[in-house]
Amino acid sequence: MKRRIQVCLGHEARPLGVLRHDSQGSRESASFEYDPDWLTAADRFTVDPTLPLVAGAQYHRQAREGSLFHGAIADTEPDGWSRRVILRDHAKARLASRRRGESSRAQPLHALDFLLAVDDLSRVGALRFQDESGTFQRATEPGRRTAPPLIELGHLLAATRAVESNNETAADLAYLRGKGTSLGGMRPKCSVLDSDSSLSVGKFPSVSDERPVTRGEVLALRLAKLAGISAAQARIVDSDGIPVALIRRFDRREGGGRIMYISAATMLGVDATEAAEHAYTEIVDAIRMYGAAARADIEELWRRIAFSILITNVDDHLRNHGFLHVGHGQWRLAPAFDINPFPDRVRELKTWISEDTGPEATIDALLSVAPYFRISSKQAATILGEVEGAVATWRKQGRALGMSAADLDSFRDAFEHPQRRAARKAAGGKG
Repeated sequence: MKRRIQVCLGHEARPLGVLRHDSQGSRESASFEYDPDWLTAADRFTVDPTLPLVAGAQYHRQAREGSLFHGAIADTEPDGWSRRVILRDHAKARLASRRRGESSRAQPLHALDFLLAVDDLSRVGALRFQDESGTFQRATEPGRRTAPPLIELGHLLAATRAVESNNETAADLAYLRGKGTSLGGMRPKCSVLDSDSSLSVGKFPSVSDERPVTRGEVLALRLAKLAGISAAQARIVDSDGIPVALIRRFDRREGGGRIMYISAATMLGVDATEAAEHAYTEIVDAIRMYGAAARADIEELWRRIAFSILITNVDDHLRNHGFLHVGHGQWRLAPAFDINPFPDRVRELKTWISEDTGPEATIDALLSVAPYFRISSKQAATILGEVEGAVATWRKQGRALGMSAADLDSFRDAFEHPQRRAARKAAGGKG
């Protein structure tokens, strides 16, 4: 089967190029070709460093278990949780077909099926995909809302818990269809509209949680802002006594409009499945090459590493860092997101500070790369003092979020550790 998908940019659906997909059984191939008008436009830009502004079809080297598509396109694919919902929905539909006596020779889902299963309204960034009939995918089903209002949080929570418990109904899956996200992982989440109709991500507690993870993420994002970091807006919303983390989408403009987003993995030309053993110093190099405000963003990145060390945010892989396009092929660091305290994890970073330091999550390792970030000793001391001072308020901020003493104690090892003392000492304190 051969498919031709028009790739468009932004709310105005400006033609960007064509995505071609070819499948023969389980074998698949895909290519992208820029639209000729895009290549001659005054405001053209490369949406992905591996997709230069040249005419003709461009193919992506697919890594083992990696995406079939170039990084900028792959960044809009459903995340692990959304793929789980899509697969369950497909399997249940096939089972229902067999029970009706219909042919069960349906093909397995292809990479393009997953890509087009993400709702057009809430797809991350500014890329949009128009099928051969001219319909943007995923289209809204008649009578359904793909990004429901907060009043439906209870229904969303019940449906996601049914999926987690492996006892979902066809109605649960039909309700969740199209409500998935591209950013995140395997934790249950859905796109929702906040009370002011702003697009957000609702993150739900998992049935397997042993601590209040949703409150922990909102706590981390609030502490990040106190530490001088640009971070996604977040708050806790109560749904019948269940704390749901509501994270405001930062790739949307006030009053409408979409902002082009790519992950740090895409910026580095790295497949998400090959993102291990890459370093923050590589992100620094990319910022110097493509950044609209390189000096400010490099300093911000150093500050974010310090914060991750001090709160034990050790799930800092390259898909959990991103960039927003600001015009003419220049990018800014996206607000920090998916930062969580992990009290039960080994204190090693997914993205290394540098090739020399390896995964070591220490203040000494961070200070060793300060010259590479062009951060002076005085700047480093100031930043560490500000970050440590913010993290020191974690219990106070946690109580403000409704966390009990037991809740706070469950996160203690993420916040209370020797690296906090090392940061105080480096900042000029007593340690």
